[in-house]
Amino acid sequence: MAGTRRPVVTGWFTDDVPDSGFRLLGTRCTACASVFFPRVDDWCRNPRCPGGGELAGTPLSRRGTIWSYTDGRYRPPAPYVSDPDAPWEPYTLIAVELAAEAMVVLGQAAPGVRTADLAVGAEVELVPGVLNEDDEHTWTTWQWRPVGPSVEGGRA
Repeated sequence: MAGTRRPVVTGWFTDDVPDSGFRLLGTRCTACASVFFPRVDDWCRNPRCPGGGELAGTPLSRRGTIWSYTDGRYRPPAPYVSDPDAPWEPYTLIAVELAAEAMVVLGQAAPGVRTADLAVGAEVELVPGVLNEDDEHTWTTWQWRPVGPSVEGGRA
Protein backbone atom coordinates (compact mmCIF):
# COMPACT_ATOMS: atom_id res chain seq x y z
CA MET A 1 0.00 0.00 0.00
CA ALA A 2 1.38 3.38 -1.02
CA GLY A 3 1.81 6.20 1.47
CA THR A 4 2.20 9.96 1.29
CA ARG A 5 2.25 11.63 -2.14
CA ARG A 6 5.65 13.23 -2.77
CA PRO A 7 6.83 15.03 -5.92
CA VAL A 8 9.89 13.48 -7.54
CA VAL A 9 11.37 17.00 -7.75
CA THR A 10 9.91 19.66 -5.46
CA GLY A 11 8.93 22.91 -7.18
CA TRP A 12 8.90 21.63 -10.78
CA PHE A 13 5.12 21.06 -10.91
CA THR A 14 1.99 21.58 -8.87
CA ASP A 15 0.93 18.61 -6.79
CA ASP A 16 -2.12 17.48 -4.83
CA VAL A 17 -4.48 19.45 -7.06
CA PRO A 18 -7.28 18.22 -9.31
CA ASP A 19 -6.27 17.17 -12.84
CA SER A 20 -7.54 20.45 -14.31
CA GLY A 21 -5.09 22.53 -12.26
CA PHE A 22 -1.95 20.43 -12.72
CA ARG A 23 0.88 22.51 -14.24
CA LEU A 24 4.63 22.47 -14.78
CA LEU A 25 6.27 25.43 -13.03
CA GLY A 26 9.01 27.43 -14.73
CA THR A 27 10.48 30.89 -14.41
CA ARG A 28 10.17 33.93 -16.66
CA CYS A 29 12.74 36.72 -16.87
CA THR A 30 11.04 40.11 -16.49
CA ALA A 31 13.76 41.81 -18.57
CA CYS A 32 13.66 39.64 -21.72
CA ALA A 33 10.52 37.46 -21.24
CA SER A 34 12.52 34.21 -21.68
CA VAL A 35 10.94 31.21 -19.97
CA PHE A 36 12.93 28.38 -18.40
CA PHE A 37 12.13 24.84 -17.34
CA PRO A 38 13.38 23.41 -15.14
CA ARG A 39 13.04 26.62 -13.20
CA VAL A 40 16.00 28.97 -12.75
CA ASP A 41 16.30 31.07 -9.61
CA ASP A 42 19.76 32.66 -9.85
CA TRP A 43 20.18 34.39 -13.23
CA CYS A 44 18.68 34.58 -16.70
CA ARG A 45 20.27 31.98 -19.02
CA ASN A 46 19.46 34.01 -22.15
CA PRO A 47 22.80 35.40 -23.40
CA ARG A 48 20.95 38.24 -25.17
CA CYS A 49 19.08 39.37 -22.06
CA PRO A 50 19.70 43.07 -21.32
CA GLY A 51 19.79 42.25 -17.59
CA GLY A 52 18.24 44.07 -14.69
CA GLY A 53 15.18 41.84 -14.52
CA GLU A 54 13.91 39.38 -11.99
CA LEU A 55 13.04 35.71 -12.39
CA ALA A 56 9.40 35.19 -11.55
CA GLY A 57 7.68 31.84 -11.13
CA THR A 58 5.27 31.06 -13.96
CA PRO A 59 2.99 28.11 -14.75
CA LEU A 60 3.62 26.61 -18.19
CA SER A 61 1.07 25.70 -20.85
CA ARG A 62 -0.88 22.49 -20.20
CA ARG A 63 -1.03 21.61 -23.91
CA GLY A 64 1.55 21.38 -26.65
CA THR A 65 2.43 19.48 -29.81
CA ILE A 66 4.64 16.44 -30.16
CA TRP A 67 8.08 17.49 -31.37
CA SER A 68 9.54 13.97 -31.13
CA TYR A 69 9.01 10.67 -29.31
CA THR A 70 10.69 7.33 -28.65
CA ASP A 71 10.39 4.24 -26.50
CA GLY A 72 12.67 2.71 -23.89
CA ARG A 73 12.67 -1.02 -24.41
CA TYR A 74 15.81 -1.90 -22.43
CA ARG A 75 17.01 -1.44 -18.87
CA PRO A 76 19.61 1.34 -18.87
CA PRO A 77 23.15 0.35 -17.84
CA ALA A 78 24.93 1.51 -14.67
CA PRO A 79 25.00 3.98 -13.04
CA TYR A 80 21.19 3.80 -13.48
CA VAL A 81 19.76 2.04 -10.43
CA SER A 82 16.94 -0.47 -10.73
CA ASP A 83 16.01 -3.84 -9.31
CA PRO A 84 17.57 -6.40 -11.69
CA ASP A 85 15.08 -9.03 -10.52
CA ALA A 86 12.02 -6.88 -11.37
CA PRO A 87 10.58 -7.29 -14.88
CA TRP A 88 11.49 -4.42 -17.19
CA GLU A 89 8.50 -2.35 -18.29
CA PRO A 90 8.99 -0.45 -21.57
CA TYR A 91 7.98 3.22 -21.47
CA THR A 92 7.36 5.99 -23.98
CA LEU A 93 9.10 9.38 -23.86
CA ILE A 94 7.62 12.45 -25.56
CA ALA A 95 9.32 15.77 -26.36
CA VAL A 96 6.55 18.39 -26.38
CA GLU A 97 6.79 21.84 -27.92
CA LEU A 98 5.09 24.53 -25.83
CA ALA A 99 4.45 27.29 -28.38
CA ALA A 100 3.67 30.09 -25.90
CA GLU A 101 6.93 29.47 -24.03
CA ALA A 102 9.03 28.72 -27.16
CA MET A 103 10.51 25.58 -25.60
CA VAL A 104 10.47 21.80 -25.74
CA VAL A 105 9.80 19.79 -22.55
CA LEU A 106 10.55 16.09 -22.22
CA GLY A 107 8.36 13.71 -20.21
CA GLN A 108 6.99 10.20 -20.05
CA ALA A 109 3.74 9.31 -21.76
CA ALA A 110 0.74 8.48 -19.58
CA PRO A 111 0.20 4.76 -18.87
CA GLY A 112 -1.11 2.87 -21.89
CA VAL A 113 0.21 5.38 -24.47
CA ARG A 114 2.52 3.65 -26.97
CA THR A 115 4.65 5.07 -29.76
CA ALA A 116 2.08 3.68 -32.22
CA ASP A 117 -0.46 6.08 -30.65
CA LEU A 118 1.65 9.17 -31.39
CA ALA A 119 2.54 11.38 -34.34
CA VAL A 120 4.81 14.41 -34.66
CA GLY A 121 2.62 17.52 -34.57
CA ALA A 122 -0.23 15.85 -32.65
CA GLU A 123 -1.60 17.68 -29.63
CA VAL A 124 -0.92 16.35 -26.11
CA GLU A 125 -1.86 17.54 -22.64
CA LEU A 126 -0.09 17.48 -19.32
CA VAL A 127 -1.43 15.10 -16.66
CA PRO A 128 -0.21 14.12 -13.19
CA GLY A 129 1.49 10.75 -13.01
CA VAL A 130 3.12 8.29 -10.65
CA LEU A 131 6.77 7.40 -11.13
CA ASN A 132 7.05 4.89 -8.31
CA GLU A 133 5.30 3.67 -5.17
CA ASP A 134 6.65 2.09 -2.01
CA ASP A 135 5.34 1.46 1.51
CA GLU A 136 5.99 5.07 2.55
CA HIS A 137 5.45 7.22 -0.56
CA THR A 138 3.79 7.62 -3.92
CA TRP A 139 6.39 9.48 -5.99
CA THR A 140 4.55 11.84 -8.37
CA THR A 141 5.68 13.35 -11.66
CA TRP A 142 4.24 14.76 -14.90
CA GLN A 143 3.22 12.83 -18.01
CA TRP A 144 1.82 13.60 -21.48
CA ARG A 145 -1.41 12.21 -22.93
CA PRO A 146 -2.77 12.58 -26.49
CA VAL A 147 -5.72 14.96 -26.95
CA GLY A 148 -8.68 14.29 -29.22
CA PRO A 149 -9.41 11.29 -31.40
CA SER A 150 -7.09 8.33 -30.91
CA VAL A 151 -4.14 8.07 -33.24
CA GLU A 152 -3.44 4.71 -34.88
CA GLY A 153 -0.17 3.47 -36.30
CA GLY A 154 1.60 6.75 -35.60
CA ARG A 155 -0.60 8.70 -38.06
CA ALA A 156 -3.49 11.02 -37.30
